[in-house]
Amino acid sequence: MDFGYTEEQQMLLDTTRRFVGKDYGFEARRRIRESAPEGFSREAWQSLADIGLLALNVPEAEGGLGGSAIDTMLVMNAIGEGLLLEPYLASAVLATRAIALLGSGEQGAELLPALAAGEKIATLAHDEPASRFDWRSIETRAWRVGSGYVITGHKSVVPHGGSADLLLVTARLAAVGEHGPMAVFAVPRELAGVKTVPFNTIDGTRAAEVWLNQAFLPESALLGNGGHEAGDAEGALEQIIQAGIAAVCAEAVGALDKLLAATVEYARNRKQFGQPIGKFQALQHRMADMVLHIEQARSMSFLAAVRCADADAAERRRALSAAKVVVGQACRFVGQQAVQLHGGMGVTDELDVSHYFKRLMAIELQFGSTDTHLEAYASQLA
Repeated sequence: MDFGYTEEQQMLLDTTRRFVGKDYGFEARRRIRESAPEGFSREAWQSLADIGLLALNVPEAEGGLGGSAIDTMLVMNAIGEGLLLEPYLASAVLATRAIALLGSGEQGAELLPALAAGEKIATLAHDEPASRFDWRSIETRAWRVGSGYVITGHKSVVPHGGSADLLLVTARLAAVGEHGPMAVFAVPRELAGVKTVPFNTIDGTRAAEVWLNQAFLPESALLGNGGHEAGDAEGALEQIIQAGIAAVCAEAVGALDKLLAATVEYARNRKQFGQPIGKFQALQHRMADMVLHIEQARSMSFLAAVRCADADAAERRRALSAAKVVVGQACRFVGQQAVQLHGGMGVTDELDVSHYFKRLMAIELQFGSTDTHLEAYASQLA
């Protein structure tokens, strides 16, 4: 397979890396994490908009770049290298794709330019406490009432749910006692009947619990305004989640590369028994194994980016599950080896290694754990 990039793709990667290298060093990230009320920098978010990254997944018809999954992969590589705290995955990838796939022409024209310009932040509010990695398991319900809908439910661990302007809430359309098709609603965070409780996550980002208690929504809040046939929203949501899997696989590769580089540099400088520990053959073998895991993860990240737009749903599922398994195994192995080779200081907040380790732990569980996807892949083969 040719892993080479086009000139435009290389420019996209270089632009993102320049932003990360210049404006998002480790100390800058620490200051943002410790002092920003929302857990990320609005200034950095606007900078991402200014260089066009927030418009990457916006269709050209709405003034965006109409980028591919490979383009998103390159940006997420650089985001993983810099451990960005901003809601790029939540808003610029998942929410933007959801509106582009499901929204009506009027909804797209209203929301997508605002997302691309950094004027609004949106997030997908989908997971629930009882879902257990089953994305189809949704208990939130929406009932038709008059000229709109009443929605009730509880969404769990919503990325940046406490600061997003718009929550894209998934629910089952149902009359009382019925189990209806899935739908997605654009819900303003400040709407009456919506309660958010933000909290810090293990990787330094923010998430929120979201409760909807008989919140009334106009018909225009339903993405597509009911123009989609039953089952369309569920199929589109699967594609959106698969695009998210491909994106976090790419982010993981960027973080893994930085973690390996930090470990090799430490092994060259840390001396034990009068010589650098990097000269000990046992540790060289461990670092060689880290390289193998990372290269396998890189290859599967390419596969995920290529296959997440495949028209064959079964092929998409197999490829994305396989990629998530290999990348998840790399996250765990490389992260643990890096911490162990650094010794006790590998888990301290002052060292960037611990922050990469925590983000990789979160990625391994995001959109389904390694074990979950391994079972899914096996069942698909059967």
